[in-house]
Amino acid sequence: MTNKNYLKKIGLASFIMMASVFASRVIGIFREITIAGIGGIQAGVDAYQIGFIIPDILNHIVASGFLSITFIPIFTHYLSLNQEDEGYKIFSTILNGLGSLLLIFILITMIWAPTFVQLFAPGIDDPVTFALAVKMTRIIIPAQFFFFTGGLLMAIQFSNEKFFIPALAPLIYNLGIILGGAILGPIIGMEGFAWGVLLGAFFGNFALQYFGAKKLGIKYYPIIDFTHPDFVKYIKLSLPFMIGLTMTFSTEFLLRFFGSFLGEGSIASMNYALRVMFIVAGLFGQAIGVAAYPFMAKLAQKDDLTEFNELLNKILKFLLLVIPISVLFIVLSPEIITLIYQRWKFDAQATLITAGILPYFMIGAFAFSAQNIVSRGYYAVQNTLFPAIVATLCVLFSLPIIYGCMKSFGAKGVAFGLSLSVILQVGVLFECWNKKSLNTGKQGVYLFFLKMIPISIAVGTLIFFTATWLRSFIESSTHFGSLIISCLIGSEFILLFFLAGFCFKIPEIHSLYDNIYQKILQWMKK
Repeated sequence: MTNKNYLKKIGLASFIMMASVFASRVIGIFREITIAGIGGIQAGVDAYQIGFIIPDILNHIVASGFLSITFIPIFTHYLSLNQEDEGYKIFSTILNGLGSLLLIFILITMIWAPTFVQLFAPGIDDPVTFALAVKMTRIIIPAQFFFFTGGLLMAIQFSNEKFFIPALAPLIYNLGIILGGAILGPIIGMEGFAWGVLLGAFFGNFALQYFGAKKLGIKYYPIIDFTHPDFVKYIKLSLPFMIGLTMTFSTEFLLRFFGSFLGEGSIASMNYALRVMFIVAGLFGQAIGVAAYPFMAKLAQKDDLTEFNELLNKILKFLLLVIPISVLFIVLSPEIITLIYQRWKFDAQATLITAGILPYFMIGAFAFSAQNIVSRGYYAVQNTLFPAIVATLCVLFSLPIIYGCMKSFGAKGVAFGLSLSVILQVGVLFECWNKKSLNTGKQGVYLFFLKMIPISIAVGTLIFFTATWLRSFIESSTHFGSLIISCLIGSEFILLFFLAGFCFKIPEIHSLYDNIYQKILQWMKK
């Protein structure tokens, strides 16, 4: 299959996943709105966020979030040889073996939850907040089993180039959290959201994915074989994820760890800002990364690194368009936080605090987007150890930087330090990949990055002065005022961004606008 055909297929798959990610982020924002409305930036929300620390660590240990990445190449290999039954046998072996271990881990962590919470959130000294964090930890922990099994079921669908049902998983998951909080929140407070996590994980990540895999004729075998060559291979591929500190995991964990030493509501306000940044990073990086990975794996199977790098470089240049979009979010941070969160218990003061943190997360948005592609370059050639080592070393190197920033700037410093950590990780991983694969097209990516910086600064300066002028006579602290300013500044940004692409002859900008225009035309025709 030619590079052009791969790009066409990736484009279709990316559209499905981008629509899913966009819908998921929208529902995710409604989830955060519900959380903010019921909990504000108070201790209960801090406890809810701390309740995810141990489940996230458990998820990380069994590499649940990377099941598609490590299992797809193995299962795809059997599909390419028309040995589907053998593929399902290794699926069953992994499910039975690691699933049993996971259930044991879940039981252990539920029993000793207070000790683990004290260990990983040492700054929490309020007994009420601590007790609530322990209680919600125990509610959320079992959801990790559904994430684990669902990850394998989604990998089977991805290997068969079926993306729609897996794309629904985060939507159902977030909807479960919203309903849990909305229905139970008025009765039991933030604990209602914890029950929503459990229900959302069951229906979205397990039950629905089982239905999708069953449509493809999934087969289950009651076998456990820890000596199977592909099981050993899977463990070797997954082990770096289990012991390494990945970008997303380290960001979530360090936010809560360092946030526990700050004042009440610090974890909550940082988390609200982080979720807004993830809208941008997820819409670009996650959607394209998930959609492109099966095709990258196929190119890797052919050992065609030239075509592989060509595809990688094109995707990375497109993802660097996140930089000017991040500048837009930085300029409009007060209005964005007002529109998204400011209601009920999330008052104007909470908006002011959260809006002050958002720009420091947006600095790293392009790196969060790019890491989904750069890391998958390694995963596609079944090298999971090296990126895990590099990421872990970069995180460890960043710890004193994050700590110093926290001591100097509080929650803003933690956000800035985390952004620097992610940028460092992506930069080192990409350069190492270039040397390893002899990526001669890397100069084009670097030049495009250098081109985006001055363009983003120029566009950002113009919209900043316009926004400042508009705020002088439009009350931005109200929803209506924020909406008017956002629409006007957004329109100016769209025009300036288009002119920049035209004047500097940037095909990636033209392609972005053309794709959006074509989608609008198709929608209007319907």
